[in-house]
Amino acid sequence: MKILVRATIPVAILAIGFAAWKWLGVPVEKPKPQHHAPQRLQTEKSVLNPSSYAVIIETQGNVRSEQAATITPLVSGRVITINPSFEDGAFFKKGDILLELDPADLETEVFASESRLARAEATQIQEQARGKQAELNWQEISPGEEPSPLVLRIPQLREADANVSSAQADLVQAKRNLERSKVRAPFGGRVKRRLVGVGQAVGAATPLGEIFGTATAEIRLPLAPSQLPFIDLPDNKDDHPVEVILTDALVDPSQPATHQWKAHIVRTEGTLDPTSRELFAIARIEDPFSLHSELPQLRIGQPLRAAVKGITLQDVYVIPRTAMRSLNRVFLIEKDNPKIKRTDLMPIWSNAEVLIVRNGLNPGDWLATSQLPYAPNGAPVEIVEPIPSEEAAGSTNSAKPEDS
Repeated sequence: MKILVRATIPVAILAIGFAAWKWLGVPVEKPKPQHHAPQRLQTEKSVLNPSSYAVIIETQGNVRSEQAATITPLVSGRVITINPSFEDGAFFKKGDILLELDPADLETEVFASESRLARAEATQIQEQARGKQAELNWQEISPGEEPSPLVLRIPQLREADANVSSAQADLVQAKRNLERSKVRAPFGGRVKRRLVGVGQAVGAATPLGEIFGTATAEIRLPLAPSQLPFIDLPDNKDDHPVEVILTDALVDPSQPATHQWKAHIVRTEGTLDPTSRELFAIARIEDPFSLHSELPQLRIGQPLRAAVKGITLQDVYVIPRTAMRSLNRVFLIEKDNPKIKRTDLMPIWSNAEVLIVRNGLNPGDWLATSQLPYAPNGAPVEIVEPIPSEEAAGSTNSAKPEDS
């Protein structure tokens, strides 16, 4: 208890002295506020100047065959031979024999047509002789008078000529049918699916298999209505095709493309998609199965990404996405007294990396490129030089021994 009293006595004396000092009217000096210079935000800048920009339109589609057909024999018969080039997935050249039908009945028809032609030609020769003899007989009986066509057997001769022509046509058709017993490839391509087997009887219209060409392929690329003003699509066959670069859509898009295929848009479909209002452009791929190149071969139905070459925009400003502070807002810097100037832009084109702007900016404007979490309009800023990257520093260090 004694210790507590002793400790509080000096505090009490001080309190009494302060009260007396205040009661006597002695002024108490208040602490003065300290004025600090406003803190400036630090940012890097880039100078904006108009330039040209080549538009690249990104889309995707699936590979499909440009030339496809269902093989039919055009004659009836029994399948006796199927060549290895007519198996599923096999390649073949134009004119290769895919399969053969039993030619026995067709050969018999050729022999029968040759016999009919021989009889018709014999009848024709006989009628020609009869006509000449009839003309001689008429001159002996009625010299100086003109004989009638019936006397000269002209109708009978015309009938004999017609029979010869018909027999010749039948022979040509019989030989053509015999040739059709060997089913040949109409173009160079690949077998999608074979539908018949050895020993099967087929008719003239029986599907033997499905094939498609390998010289070219197509890809159907959708284009949104907002993309159409930025590409010159070919409308006629004489228009210049549009260049397209294709990459595998099954590869992670963040990884660099390992292989690229070239294609060209050669035509567009005549109608818009009724649901999406998109226009589909048809791009042609040369040598899709890499028969004459070292690229990996494409597959029918394979999904591909497409980078379509669009028009080149002139006198535009290219704004990187990293400089955007909201959907369409950037931070400009006033030059005389560097401070933030918030500016909303109206892009005419944009993608994942850049915005392309034509209005709202002036040549030489300063663009704040650093990330500023909080930068009110008019906030003072300090321009700083960009920090060199590790790669640049490494290249600089490696160049010093050579300079010395």
